[in-house]
Amino acid sequence: MCFVEDIGIDLGTASVLVFKKGEGIVLHEPSVVALDKNSGKSIAIGEEARQMLGRTPGYIVAIRPLREGVIADYDTTEKMLTYFIRKVMGKRLFLKPRVIVCIPTGATDVEERAVRQATLASGAKQAFMIEEPLAAALGAGLNIAEASGNMVVDVGGGTSDIAVLSLGGIVCNTSLRVGGDKFDEAIVRYVRREYSLMIGERTAEEIKMRVGTALVTEENKSRSIEVRGRDLLSGLPKTITLTSEESWEALEEPVYAVIEAVKKVLEITPPELAADIVNTGIVMTGGGSLLNGLDKLISIETKLPVNVADDPISCVAIGTGKALNEMNVLANHRLKGAKRVL
Repeated sequence: MCFVEDIGIDLGTASVLVFKKGEGIVLHEPSVVALDKNSGKSIAIGEEARQMLGRTPGYIVAIRPLREGVIADYDTTEKMLTYFIRKVMGKRLFLKPRVIVCIPTGATDVEERAVRQATLASGAKQAFMIEEPLAAALGAGLNIAEASGNMVVDVGGGTSDIAVLSLGGIVCNTSLRVGGDKFDEAIVRYVRREYSLMIGERTAEEIKMRVGTALVTEENKSRSIEVRGRDLLSGLPKTITLTSEESWEALEEPVYAVIEAVKKVLEITPPELAADIVNTGIVMTGGGSLLNGLDKLISIETKLPVNVADDPISCVAIGTGKALNEMNVLANHRLKGAKRVL
């Protein structure tokens, strides 16, 4: 009887989702760690640490150890992964789990090795990698095993992965380091430039979620939000009103970077698969796909049907869960020198 635990991890720039075989998604927390600068010890991890972003005293720093889909701070990522794995495993931690982790298609060998080593150092018995578009397609319920083309646009926190899949593999793809974080940064820059007001990441994210749009329409152009921050001229707190139209001005550059990447992949797609995509359309996953009007704008620009997956935020994690069913095959048939296990 096999007592090995299998878990899948969507190691995202903004949040970490953990899928446990037989149970589904058992953890969904922000990728944030609060550290004591003096001792280097972690004070809080996950949601508790996210609440501290921009609000910590001098000796505490709340950081996000992953940037643009890859590890920016190895030691802190290891601490975070260890905490989440222990939280999921509970008292069964003595049974080291086999773990499958998502990585962007554009990750280098060095970045991939860092993820693998951090996963093993966190208590995994074995670590496997799966590329995000493949996991996203599986999680969205696409039948990628057939000889027909499926296109996935996964807009995450740090990266956007666009891929055309067929016969269980990626035919053509691109990965750009533009995602939800770049959307937030664009809003911060716009407010600073237009209103001389400094706002934080959490405020920018709230603006994006409440009035942010990729396509201004009669329905949404009148939406507005009160924004509070620090006036750069006087140094005093100040409140302004920001509209959806202004949010579009702020988001135009990163949004069109994603659209250009989608067009680039379509241009290099084999004709037979391109014909399939005309019928099946494009499927969007990831938290960034929830930006108001982004699916409609991509549809207008590509002249293709675009659908957002039923649960876009969880798609990649659910996809790792489906890949877990092939874990024994992966363990026994891993090719020497293979860059990816899946």
